[in-house]
Amino acid sequence: MSERARPLIIGAAVGNCVHIAGLLNFLRLAEAAGYEVHSMGPAVPVAKLVGAAVEANADIIAVSYRLTPEVAANLIDELRCEAERAGIAGRRFIFGGTPPVASVARATGFFDAVFSGEESVPEIMAYLRGEARQGEEPTYAGDLVSRITASRPHPLIRHHFGLPSLSDTIEGARRIAESRTVDVISVGPDQNAQESFFRPSEMLGEQDGAGGVPVRTEEDLAAIYKASRTGNYPLVRCYSGTRDLMKWAEMSVRVIRNAWAAIPLCWYSQLDGRSGRTPQEAMEENMSVVQWYASRGIPVEVNESHHWSLRGAHDVVAVVMAFVAAYNAKVRGVRHYVAQYMFNNPVGTSYVMDLGKMLAKIQLIESLHDETFTSYREVRAGLASLSVDMGVAKGQLASSTHLQMSLSPDIVHVVGFPEADHAARPEEVIESCKIARGVIRNCLGGLPDVSRDPRVIARRDELVKEAGVLLDAIRRLGEGTSDDPLADPGVIAGAIRAGLLDAPHLAGNPLAAGGVVTDIVNGACVALDPVTRKPIDEKTRLRNLGM
Repeated sequence: MSERARPLIIGAAVGNCVHIAGLLNFLRLAEAAGYEVHSMGPAVPVAKLVGAAVEANADIIAVSYRLTPEVAANLIDELRCEAERAGIAGRRFIFGGTPPVASVARATGFFDAVFSGEESVPEIMAYLRGEARQGEEPTYAGDLVSRITASRPHPLIRHHFGLPSLSDTIEGARRIAESRTVDVISVGPDQNAQESFFRPSEMLGEQDGAGGVPVRTEEDLAAIYKASRTGNYPLVRCYSGTRDLMKWAEMSVRVIRNAWAAIPLCWYSQLDGRSGRTPQEAMEENMSVVQWYASRGIPVEVNESHHWSLRGAHDVVAVVMAFVAAYNAKVRGVRHYVAQYMFNNPVGTSYVMDLGKMLAKIQLIESLHDETFTSYREVRAGLASLSVDMGVAKGQLASSTHLQMSLSPDIVHVVGFPEADHAARPEEVIESCKIARGVIRNCLGGLPDVSRDPRVIARRDELVKEAGVLLDAIRRLGEGTSDDPLADPGVIAGAIRAGLLDAPHLAGNPLAAGGVVTDIVNGACVALDPVTRKPIDEKTRLRNLGM
């Protein structure tokens, strides 16, 4: 064997096979796993491959063939003879091909591993890293950061799941785990549970199952978790609840080993009607729970920014609140931060403007990175962007996932294609995640860098500049009363009342201004002058507010 710093894999499509996409994908994974790799390309004679393996002293020889099984059998016999003649029959030979050809290769017993394209990326990576031989059950990491690291370069796949029936949800969790298509199951309790789990007398019985699974006891939650302990043993997390968040946190960590917390900054309050808390009260409680998670080393996501976009806020507010959310997490001691980037939101946002907005968020959030704080990129499609036509929705899911991959995400939060019509059933969750995995696999094979598009860069830079104007205004609002205005619940609540942070859907809310006018212009959500209906910048908007 070689004494080089990294083991060498040399690979080729042999015989008259010219199909090398699968081989190249495998070699990319191998390179990510720490190997030195070399492809000899398509239609390589068996003797030439063996000769090259001897000359390079390759540790592993990867053989690809995707044509006729009968011809493959002859080529494998030739390969065995050449390897024995060259004295390298004891090296590790691995094979990749279509399922029928792989079956022939597997039957020879010559190969250390045989891949048919049906394997998941984590399974392949586990083999390459020596964590499990092919056919053995890989060991799945039980925490988010370790799982992300083990899965790279493939992002983790997350999907939310919760049906109106508890028994259906339990059985569905088992089926999803056995499919090995989902790395993170986000349990979605119904609204009754989210608001009143710890106050059952306040629940409205006629609303059981509305918006999720009717979890009513710890045992219900434990049963869902237990059902998921099969297949690829997905991580499990749960919605944070819209009231009694600390009790929800303690129960979720204890019962399902909550993979990470997802908690808004000031929503789940009177702003959205999900609880009776004021924005200030919500932020105070929410951030105390964030601090609790941080003290236990559990990752946190502050899912704030997209709530503003869902209510028609212009893109500057969305970018600012993405930064403010991450900033507050860091201030509260969070070390591992999950930054969610929701695409297609508001509906009508163009791909160019969407990507520019996400890059602006990334630039601001990742400016916070240091030895105490790291963020992980989680991308997803906007729920409201999906069509009620299932065929169209599948196309939208695939298209959005393709754009999301431009951010090199750590987590892809798949939104099931039927969600505009009904909560995804287990088979639809699995199909949605397979669609996403197909897109991701192709993107990892080499994705053009659309982030270099001049229009994308211009929008990113414009939003970063405009966000600075609004952030300075919020800081000025807290001058003389707060040591850290961006982390002060009173200042943030004041910014909402004053209209610095505003959205059209907040009109009529006594705790918000609700006076901003926005619209989609050239694919971007922008603030408009309320009289002329023409786009205005932040300085003008704030001046109109007397700021």
